[in-house]
Amino acid sequence: MPDPTTETNAPHIAGNAALLTPQQRELIALAATLGREKFAPRAARWDREASFPFENYADLRAAGLLGICVPKAHGGLGADFATYVMVAAEIGRHCGSTALSFNMHVSTTMWTGFIADTLRMSAEERADHERIRAIHFQRVVVEGKVYSQPFSEGGAAAAGKAPWGTLASRAEGAHGGYHVRGKKIFASLSGAADYYGVLCTLEDTAHGGGNLRDSIYLAVPADAPGVSVVGDWDPLGMRGTVSRTLLLDDVWVPADARLMPEGIHFQAAQRYPHMFATLSPTYMGIAQAAYDFTVNYLRGEVPDTPPVKRRMYPTKQMAVAEMRIKLEQTRALFLQTAREAQVDPDKDARMRLFAAHYTIMENANDICSVAVRTCGGQAMLKSLPLERLYRDSRCGSLMLPWTAELCVDRLGRDCLYEAGERDEAIER
Repeated sequence: MPDPTTETNAPHIAGNAALLTPQQRELIALAATLGREKFAPRAARWDREASFPFENYADLRAAGLLGICVPKAHGGLGADFATYVMVAAEIGRHCGSTALSFNMHVSTTMWTGFIADTLRMSAEERADHERIRAIHFQRVVVEGKVYSQPFSEGGAAAAGKAPWGTLASRAEGAHGGYHVRGKKIFASLSGAADYYGVLCTLEDTAHGGGNLRDSIYLAVPADAPGVSVVGDWDPLGMRGTVSRTLLLDDVWVPADARLMPEGIHFQAAQRYPHMFATLSPTYMGIAQAAYDFTVNYLRGEVPDTPPVKRRMYPTKQMAVAEMRIKLEQTRALFLQTAREAQVDPDKDARMRLFAAHYTIMENANDICSVAVRTCGGQAMLKSLPLERLYRDSRCGSLMLPWTAELCVDRLGRDCLYEAGERDEAIER
């Protein structure tokens, strides 16, 4: 169905657009146009079929958005962190599955691009990384290739508490490279991506290998021998991400498959925490979409539905006020933390990032829940987008590396402990 959001009554995803840079306004407007005209009308199909939004990716490719975070020197748009997450939120406003899977692609270019630029590397590592990332960026910008970022393995690795169970070992012989073996679950874009950005534990480093520092980030071609996608995909929400299970059976990749130098991902994880907060913009967009729909529904302005106004009832007015308050609280944290993204943020900024991530994920579902209750029985119909928004919104708090529970756990500890502090054993 047509997108119920209209330009006349829908708030800007970033609040006051006058505070944005020209590039931010331009890219958000582009995402809004694609969302209204292309993504929203198709969203029900991807949800119903649990199929991947290939047509949306063709539109993203044609608009140049696959290279949104590729540096301008490599032919991309050169967007920074804040710009990207606002664009992602606008896409999420129209199709959650497209925004969430798109993030897996963009994060690969972000990690390899401006995040890697802030990290410590030797001159040799820096030169080698610059040479190799030019290959990957050309694939994205010139060839229109799509990268994914399968993360979860079913253990503690995705939460940063254990080494990756997916293993890489250096290949012997003239060709060098790496052999990769392992499994990634909930692998978004499985069967759709051209390359899988796989985080592995490197087995044979100089000091023995096998710990958290021995990470390596490799681009595995989807058509490489030993790569397979298995299992069904029939989840509650985010059905268009098609996040099946990725199997890697002794897959060989060349040395140029490195998306970061050996061990650098560990440094990035310690020093650039915002790299793990790029899932939440999708849910900021979903929260906005639920509010947009509710306002239009109560005003009798949802396309293809009877123009019946329900706005005169005090209970409806109170509900919408509650939604708007929670939406603006969420947006304020979202925008503040987006603009704070940098290497080595202080402890206060890190804690605020946990708070923002938790708030966005939980408030998105809260806002959708109030929207369903307020709009009534019509909200349950699959002919309208609200029930899909509700189902999609519930998925955010479950997603690694920062689930809602992990955010609360880490935030609570950081509030009460300084680095290195321990409690004395309590005598009994």
